[in-house]
Amino acid sequence: MPLAAEPATGFTLADLSSLLLIGSLTLILCAMAVRLSTKTGLPSLLLYLGVGMLVDAAGIEFRNDQLTLVLGYAALVLILIEGGLTTSWGGIRRSVAPAALLSTVGVVVSVAVVALAGRFLLGWSWNTALLVAAIVSSTDAAAVFSVLRAVPLPRRLTGMLEAESGFNDAPVVILVTALATRAADPANGVGPLELVGLAILELSVGALIGLAVGYVGGGLMRRAAAGSSGLFSIGVVAVAVLAYAVATSVHASGFIATYLAALVLGNLRLPHQAAVHAFGSALGWLAQIGLFVLLGMLAAPSGFAAQIIPALVIGTVLLVLARPLSVLASVSWFGFSVREQAFLSWAGLRGAVPVVLATVPVIARAPNVEWIFELVFVLVVIFTLVQAPTLPWLAQRLGVIEEHRARSLTMETTPLEELGASMMHVAIGRRSHLHGVAIFELRLPDGSDITLILRDGKTIVPTPRTRLLHGDQLLLVTTDAQRARTEELLRAVSKGGRLAEWSTADTPRRLRKRPGRPASPA
Repeated sequence: MPLAAEPATGFTLADLSSLLLIGSLTLILCAMAVRLSTKTGLPSLLLYLGVGMLVDAAGIEFRNDQLTLVLGYAALVLILIEGGLTTSWGGIRRSVAPAALLSTVGVVVSVAVVALAGRFLLGWSWNTALLVAAIVSSTDAAAVFSVLRAVPLPRRLTGMLEAESGFNDAPVVILVTALATRAADPANGVGPLELVGLAILELSVGALIGLAVGYVGGGLMRRAAAGSSGLFSIGVVAVAVLAYAVATSVHASGFIATYLAALVLGNLRLPHQAAVHAFGSALGWLAQIGLFVLLGMLAAPSGFAAQIIPALVIGTVLLVLARPLSVLASVSWFGFSVREQAFLSWAGLRGAVPVVLATVPVIARAPNVEWIFELVFVLVVIFTLVQAPTLPWLAQRLGVIEEHRARSLTMETTPLEELGASMMHVAIGRRSHLHGVAIFELRLPDGSDITLILRDGKTIVPTPRTRLLHGDQLLLVTTDAQRARTEELLRAVSKGGRLAEWSTADTPRRLRKRPGRPASPA
């Protein structure tokens, strides 16, 4: 029986072809833009925002705040999942307490300082000043993670920034939502004490749900591990998404639940770990591209000029006063030096999160807040241009650069998983004391060895007497049991030289007392 012809309504195959054409070209352009981002030091978010504005200028208009918020939250979930899956618990363990304080107490300090500036320097009402201050108080996970890939920071600072960017979205979302609701209907707004209690409850319940879903889901995935690494990766990401859905269903913080679930999953040593990391990273990149292009399309350049001065005022107060005070109030208790605190103050990058949250007041129907989106957009662009390219230079000047850099290599290598081993890439910086040290002098623990050296574009298969030089890139294979000890040893020698193992000042006691290899090769 022939099918009857139906009148063409809604989305058609022709529309699909056009959408796929535009979407694929946009993705290709954004993928190529990463190379430019690497060379210039600018976070790729600026390039993606520019692509979105170009798409809008080409006549493809997008002006839906509600859909932007929904898609923005979905993208932030995927970005947080990537951050959690690829973050080592050992790297952030000592930073969890200061990062939690910076994400809560630090946010309150930042909001208070910026709100005072908005009220008395720009003449805004208290409701508007508090709302804008809350929106711009969150650092952006995508922007921070992109910078961390380029700056060889010590584990202490890297862990601090990773943990903060994973934690602070949740309290800021609660604060912005409450303030936007209060601005729309002051009679039904919550008071300060009620807001604090609500935030503590939502964050606590969300954290418990995230940890529980991560552990239980990870255990189930381990038992039901399929032969396909791709299918297994989908299941792991679905568990982290489930944490968000469960938490929001009971009115708890879905963002903290998602990040903690992904953090647990990423540190359970599940099968196909390399494939899971690669899949999570791909989803994170796709979410970043889609979100930033969408925000670029939503922006109205005609409104930028009127917001340049307010953006400069708020951004300057945020950068030189509010952020340093929030860092001082939160992390000075944990032994961070003045130089480390100065770097943390400058490294508070803003990105997609504030721009997405700028749509919340509009959706809540708060009066006279349409201009906040343009203000936040301009602020993010200007201060990303100021902060991001200068971070490597500032880290070098403050002396917080780690002169050797070790990171895991994600490879789909079943034999390595079966052997309980992993591969690491180590880069030797210009001031590292690894320079001139022979491999046998490192006294690497049993189960660890340097298998390949890349030097001046040439590969070298080293012998025990091969000496390491500045600029070398090493491929190191180590058992999982010896990985932490190997990293500590490399860090100690890079800082103190070949005698660092016997130094009481530079090396942890457990490393100094361990039995080492013979001082010379057999």
